[in-house]
Amino acid sequence: MDQILIIDDDVALCELVAEYLEPLGFAIEAVHQGNAGVERALSGGHSLVVLDVMLPGLNGFEVLRQIRAQSQIPVLMLTARGDDIDRIVGLEIGADDYLPKPFNPRELAARISAILRRAQPDKHQGESRTILVGDVEIDSGARVVRRGGQVVDLTSVEYDLLERLMRSAGRIVTREELSKDVLGRNASPYDRSIDMHISNLRKKLAPGVGSVECIKTVRGVGYIYAQTDRD
Repeated sequence: MDQILIIDDDVALCELVAEYLEPLGFAIEAVHQGNAGVERALSGGHSLVVLDVMLPGLNGFEVLRQIRAQSQIPVLMLTARGDDIDRIVGLEIGADDYLPKPFNPRELAARISAILRRAQPDKHQGESRTILVGDVEIDSGARVVRRGGQVVDLTSVEYDLLERLMRSAGRIVTREELSKDVLGRNASPYDRSIDMHISNLRKKLAPGVGSVECIKTVRGVGYIYAQTDRD
């Protein structure tokens, strides 16, 4: 059973979410303050965190920063509807996805399920397979990424983006394809999620001396994972 941690000071909302999610097979724990949320998120006992931006004291962004400093546990942020800045900042810090308030519990459940599917190794895949393009290597069974032999810590979304792009190395992958294949939803005109995740991925894959940027932007279309002369 997947353990879901909700960090939100709205007690009634937490209770309603628990009432909806528990019959679907999720175990729910709710905490209502940022510091306690960080401690519980880092305890290792949860599969995913649902984190509200608007928290008293330690706000959601700082909670996420502290979690990301030590853990890649999937985090779904709850943001104010129409507040694009909150969404962008959350994604920059390392949120896996966001959902504007107020939300439909069915949509929350769908987002949680999609994130958890991404975060777990493919049980039907069998033996691990290696994808190697240039000096970046993916162990698809263990979901481990290395560049130049060094492990790169990625969130579940970042990993899936990288794998999708590397499997299509040398070919353009549109934003619409990435949104559908990685986030599990159709892209909307003003959704910056894919762009922000790509930006974070580029930072983590920062090229060393003599290396080149792996992921190229095709303006107005999408992205391409550049093949090198060694491929």
